[in-house]
Amino acid sequence: MATSPSDASYRKAWLDECRGVAVAGMILVNNPGSWADVYWPLAHAGWHGWTPADLIFPLFLFIVGVSIVFALSRRIGAGKPTLGVYVAVLRRTAIIFVLGAMLAGVPAFDVSTIRLTGVLQRIAICYLFASIIFLLTGWRGQTLTTLALIASYFGLMRFLSAPGHQAGCMSKDCSITAYIDRAILGRHIGGDGYDPEGLLSTIPALATTLCGVLAGQWLQSPGGARKKLLGMFVAGLCAVTAALIWNVWLPINKPLWTSSYVLLTAGTALLLLGLLYALAEAKQLGWWTRPFQILGASALAAFLLSELITRTMTAQAWWNLPNADGRSGAHLQAFLYERLFISWAEPKLASLLYALAYLSIILLVFGLLYRSRIRLRL
Repeated sequence: MATSPSDASYRKAWLDECRGVAVAGMILVNNPGSWADVYWPLAHAGWHGWTPADLIFPLFLFIVGVSIVFALSRRIGAGKPTLGVYVAVLRRTAIIFVLGAMLAGVPAFDVSTIRLTGVLQRIAICYLFASIIFLLTGWRGQTLTTLALIASYFGLMRFLSAPGHQAGCMSKDCSITAYIDRAILGRHIGGDGYDPEGLLSTIPALATTLCGVLAGQWLQSPGGARKKLLGMFVAGLCAVTAALIWNVWLPINKPLWTSSYVLLTAGTALLLLGLLYALAEAKQLGWWTRPFQILGASALAAFLLSELITRTMTAQAWWNLPNADGRSGAHLQAFLYERLFISWAEPKLASLLYALAYLSIILLVFGLLYRSRIRLRL
């Protein structure tokens, strides 16, 4: 749905910029020139551990939580939420979820194997439940709910066992989260024996979103900017420290979205949000943040377009272009990568340059829309 700036006057520039950082990171991570030669900050950790790439999707969910507070507070004012507010939340959830499901089917819609989960589906579910929790509870209830989700997921992973495996096992094959995904999703699973946006791991992903809700509540609370900044930086550093300590007993793991990973990513998201908020207060947000503001103003639309283009370019059956060795059979993405990048740059640099070029094209499209005062919000 297109909106003008006046329709979304509640949106803060620093919030759009933080959202834009997340979207830009998601596009870069998902679109290397070659998956065999990913530039290291854009490569996910193999299993346990983390890299800069592992902080990006949780950052987006965190900003979804912050945005819920600003958007819904504006709609309900000082009163109680009306039925129309809940309907609007449900409608937006359905739109995002359906678009995610349709995206999973591109380019071949095989309903027997189509993936039922995904990035957009997880965003939709977390948005739905975080919105309802925000509308029905105050900050104390939201805090208790967040802690309960983190603790309960830790308990499930620590004390439940998949059939034939011991409790607490956290490998790809034997974790309880992977077992539940295999048992329920079957052929619709999104990974190799596990789903990185699976069913059980949506519990801690919701906790990540609620951390954003709490940050939004803090930003809307009485008090000056200095108090709010201090609170964000102290909370962010405490969360990161707690995550690194907890990592000794519960490894930080993005595919499983472990509870220690929730703390790490909420902490880093708070620090980034605090930095942008501080720069905004000091009026130091300039031209260098404009690309992020452009992407952040139409964040989900930018991500959706980037995924559609990539899936179209890499649909093997649609293309029959020559490889670098002259043989036919390459898809369009490989053809462009080989001709424009790998032909003169070493592999990892070429892969990075392709990702940056791809991001630039998406930015150009939404930059033109931005200049025309058009914002695309799903």
